[in-house]
Amino acid sequence: MMRILVATDAWHPQVNGVVRSLEATIAELRALGVEVEMITPQGFRSVALPTYPGIRLALAGRRALSARLAALRPDHVHIATEGPIGLAARAACLREGRPFTTSYHTQFPDYLAARLPVPRDLVYAALRWFHNAGCGTMVATESLTEDLGKRGFRRLMRWSRGVDATLFHPRAASILDLPRPIFLYVGRVAVEKNVEALLELDLPGSTVIVGDGPARAGLQARYPKAHFLGNRTGELLARTYASADVFVFPSRTDTFGIVLLEALASGLPVAAYPVPGPKDVIATSGAGVLDADLFTACHAALKIPNACARAHALRFTWRESARQFLDNVTTARSGHDGVTCRNAQAFAR
Repeated sequence: MMRILVATDAWHPQVNGVVRSLEATIAELRALGVEVEMITPQGFRSVALPTYPGIRLALAGRRALSARLAALRPDHVHIATEGPIGLAARAACLREGRPFTTSYHTQFPDYLAARLPVPRDLVYAALRWFHNAGCGTMVATESLTEDLGKRGFRRLMRWSRGVDATLFHPRAASILDLPRPIFLYVGRVAVEKNVEALLELDLPGSTVIVGDGPARAGLQARYPKAHFLGNRTGELLARTYASADVFVFPSRTDTFGIVLLEALASGLPVAAYPVPGPKDVIATSGAGVLDADLFTACHAALKIPNACARAHALRFTWRESARQFLDNVTTARSGHDGVTCRNAQAFAR
């Protein structure tokens, strides 16, 4: 039995796509007979992330990570994030010659640019340094693979996402007693998510925002007609999806967007910009409308049958996502890629 250690800065109580991806993939890996251990911020002292107090950064050092690695004795290490735990795990693996892969979940160059005057090229250089030292970097979509490849990222591997179609499905009863049609957003309420682009639209019916984040208070004050419901998870979130008419995804910076699949599985057509993430998930399926004019996309999406949205979502499963992840780990550890990995690690030192 293979033992994989996943090191991640993103974990509970955070509510985001990275946490959901790891949670679902790890559950399926264990169902496939893989032993999975984790190193998360739990058990470390932490500090609040500047400009985003809802996210805590673990104060994890290389020695502490090395001790945990030695105790857990994994066959392979996967580093999911580029934060303090990821950096410490990377340093420990390089020092000890352990094979490891990474995953690219977040477009930090765009996120930082939305908050601070940091040159994108500088951020990409730091990310290349982090990821290229491993045996492979897992990315969610073809668009992201092409973009990162052009930017000098090497050994890129596809790792798609899935959806729990048993939890997220169409329902007859609505829990939102609001004027129709209902346009729904689910996700972090932060500047990089571009939620204001939705709130600025003069849409009929009701606009509902599910999620929390540093921009929520300001947006809620400026757009009092919108309905801000805060974070919702599990059954309540699933019933909220199924109570809406269109799912609106205004982000231009996401690498995938698991919420897209959750909405589609719930029978919600998608309205979004024609950018990476939505382009990869929706493509030519007819399950959503991608348009540079988000208002146009919202109205056109109302005409899409719920069954079409649901059928497209069923193509994405967490079991297949876990198999892709495991195949990537196996490939990274074997044959020519093993040699490449050792050469990369020697260079990274």
